[in-house]
Amino acid sequence: MESYLEIFDLAAEDSRTLFKTARHIEAPNWTPGGADLIVNGDGKLFRVPLDAPDLLMIDTGPHASLNNDHGVSPDGKTLVICDKTVTPNSCIYTVPADGGLPRRITRNTPSWWHGWSPDGLRLTYTVVRDGQFGIATIPVTGGEETILIHSPHHYDGPDYTPDGQWIWFNSDRGGGMDLWRMRIDGTEPEQMTDDRAVNWFPHPSPDGRHVLYLAYPEGTEGHPPDREVTLRLIDLDSGKTRILTTLRGGQGTLNVPCWSPDSQRFAYMRYARA
Repeated sequence: MESYLEIFDLAAEDSRTLFKTARHIEAPNWTPGGADLIVNGDGKLFRVPLDAPDLLMIDTGPHASLNNDHGVSPDGKTLVICDKTVTPNSCIYTVPADGGLPRRITRNTPSWWHGWSPDGLRLTYTVVRDGQFGIATIPVTGGEETILIHSPHHYDGPDYTPDGQWIWFNSDRGGGMDLWRMRIDGTEPEQMTDDRAVNWFPHPSPDGRHVLYLAYPEGTEGHPPDREVTLRLIDLDSGKTRILTTLRGGQGTLNVPCWSPDSQRFAYMRYARA
């Protein structure tokens, strides 16, 4: 299945293919400096320069079972990865941006990273604890995790707003899988979408004006790959939502923060239709 690394331009309301490969790659991040994208594939991590697109492997030491939950610190100096090479389930690590030996952050597993606080001090992530899904935060240096929300419902995709006041996430706690937000201490959970689509992975833009997310067709279970999906954008000033594009994708398309630093573009993955 061919992978297409795409860049969508909001002003042009169109996307272009930056890079195509026969390898299966996933989940682009945009680096704060704006020059590179970060993707994963085959359990490894790669840098893709925008000016000369190619898959340049990033050294992650002995860790070679990375999933698509990875990201970049606000200052661009550190990467966060999730890996299960030495643990039975996904565990969060940090690694220097140019590569090196990862440092373990979460003692408990499974833990799937999704957001970095704007001040660079905390990480937010999805957990399963005592058999239930939830959302937690932890200092970027490690230590004790704080469970913000935890119940028999599904919780996923937490990401901070640029003002550091809210965490957006997706959950079925209201019945269907919709977008929610809560205060960074877990209070004031508020449902933000209510439609027939199955909505996942909200990503607030760096300028605070929009939230980008992935929508599956009604009735979809989980967040599977190889589906017809749409990318949608909420305008936070007007409250209106519009569909930006339809593609073959799902898992791997938009799992992690993917906005350009200027909020004018975002990166995503689409895959060849069978």
